[in-house]
Amino acid sequence: QVQLLESGGGSVQAGGSLRLSCDASMPSDSSYFMGWFRQAPGKEREGVASMDSDGSTSYADSVKGRFTISQDNAKKTLYLQMSSLKPEDTAMYYCAADFSPPLWMARLTPIQALGKGLFAYWGQGTQVTVSS
Repeated sequence: QVQLLESGGGSVQAGGSLRLSCDASMPSDSSYFMGWFRQAPGKEREGVASMDSDGSTSYADSVKGRFTISQDNAKKTLYLQMSSLKPEDTAMYYCAADFSPPLWMARLTPIQALGKGLFAYWGQGTQVTVSS
């Protein structure tokens, strides 16, 4: 059973930075995708960043150059470093994971799958609020 627990959210002014963490219990001998998606009230879910167990990353256009996804060497914690934050980044941020090959892999990119909520495992979310 995969368990994901996010932390690191908070309130910050525009232009500031935050780092989100996701404690994950992914089996060490598995292949998988992990990532972050966000959802703001009244807005559609949006895939933000993804990483696979080989270290390949992808990002939504809205965060490229500002957000960085990474994982610690023990592959137990997933991070999302967020810089140059904007008010439109305000949302609940969720960590998600799925074992490879995932069911969506033939028709969607990881970012698209995150945006559609198709990853198999989610955390409970952490709130990020950016004020202008």
